[in-house]
Amino acid sequence: MKDLTMDKIVNLCKQYGFVFPGSEIYDGFANTWDFGPVGVELKNNIKKAWWKRFVQEDMNTYGVDAAILMNPRVWEASGHVQSFSDPKMDCKKCKQRFRADNLIEEYSNGAVAAEAMSNEEMEKYINDNHIVCPSCGGFDWTPIKQFKLMFETSRGTVEGEKDAVYLRPETCQGEYVNFLNVQRTTRSKLPFAIAQIGKSFRNEITPGNFLFRTIEFEQMELQKFCHEKDSMSFYNDYKKRALDFVKDLGLSEDKLRYHDHDKLAHYAKAACDIQYKFPIGWEELNGIHHRGTWDLSRHGEFSGKKMEYQDPETNEKYIPNVIEYSIGADRLTLAILCEAYEEEKLENDTREVMHFHPALAPYKVAVLPLVKKYHKEKAEEIFKLFSKNFMTTYDETGSIGKRYRRQDVIGTPYCVTIDDDTMNNGTVTIRNRDDMSQITLPVNEAAEYIKQKIEF
Repeated sequence: MKDLTMDKIVNLCKQYGFVFPGSEIYDGFANTWDFGPVGVELKNNIKKAWWKRFVQEDMNTYGVDAAILMNPRVWEASGHVQSFSDPKMDCKKCKQRFRADNLIEEYSNGAVAAEAMSNEEMEKYINDNHIVCPSCGGFDWTPIKQFKLMFETSRGTVEGEKDAVYLRPETCQGEYVNFLNVQRTTRSKLPFAIAQIGKSFRNEITPGNFLFRTIEFEQMELQKFCHEKDSMSFYNDYKKRALDFVKDLGLSEDKLRYHDHDKLAHYAKAACDIQYKFPIGWEELNGIHHRGTWDLSRHGEFSGKKMEYQDPETNEKYIPNVIEYSIGADRLTLAILCEAYEEEKLENDTREVMHFHPALAPYKVAVLPLVKKYHKEKAEEIFKLFSKNFMTTYDETGSIGKRYRRQDVIGTPYCVTIDDDTMNNGTVTIRNRDDMSQITLPVNEAAEYIKQKIEF
């Protein structure tokens, strides 16, 4: 849709039960959001689609669900305790805080890669180009400071004897520390992958543009463990698979692009983002990273355990290379919402519709009694039949046309109307969301018809 704004998506999500502001009755809590009745179904379906594609359908990928709270030494080994921070600067006029690299990239429309710049270089660029505060328009900045992104809490019951622990800022460390456990219990030969979907937490201060950047978020990711000689092949393979996946979910090819990193982490051999053109511009949707042997080597060093693999055929011992593929469930949900929304001009009015892939739609079918007084009982019976097979909703309020519109805007792909023909000969009318066409089928065939249409 042309001229779609983030404000439009935010208001639509709140109005129809996709996403609500966190702690709203207490005037909210910055960068937190609650998924509502249809939003939680949409997000869960996205996670199911990812798991099906990258775990269920992959013979050599295994799932874990690692603890959020980990031994603090994990974060020392990963480098987060020492260096996980963002370059922030304050506007002295309005007291708002911003990431310096974001200010530069937004000012330059992405032409300048601030991630490759030092603090001094960023400050010079901001001053030379007179980049003003996005909030108040002032030009009076503090020097850049590094702000820690990990949330810290404590474990213990006696004051003064508590140990510092951290809410994990990423999920991948749970896969690294379980490498030996998974390899042993699955008896897997390299290459194999460990996948996980889970919550992470970051002390983000910068305004987050709705679901795009939040302090609590969910990641879907996997780590591919392999021999060095095969590592670049797997890196390129996951770049393609990651792009194919989001296209299959319905994201337009012309709104997707690869963005190779200009500046690599000291341990990385390659890194690439897939960017999506959100209403706020081109932004990262997911990342694919060649991490070399750094992660397993560091955990071996700090734990004292040998993070090695021994090839059963050649007897070669080596620390595997790691290819990481990570995508945010919340950020992908936002992209799907932006992509699916349309205001469609009809002959007499305009309808709002979410063109979700049927596998992602919160409800697969809505059961609608044409006349509540006569068709309610039969409609409830059919609801119970359908709901054993897929998420089904029921609506008996208002005219049938208004009920169709309510289902269109939450993306329900099929509406099943219960009328006199249902009572007399056992048939129902099935309406298609996208083209509003209708077909008539016997009740006992309708469930199977819908089931075939919603597969991913």
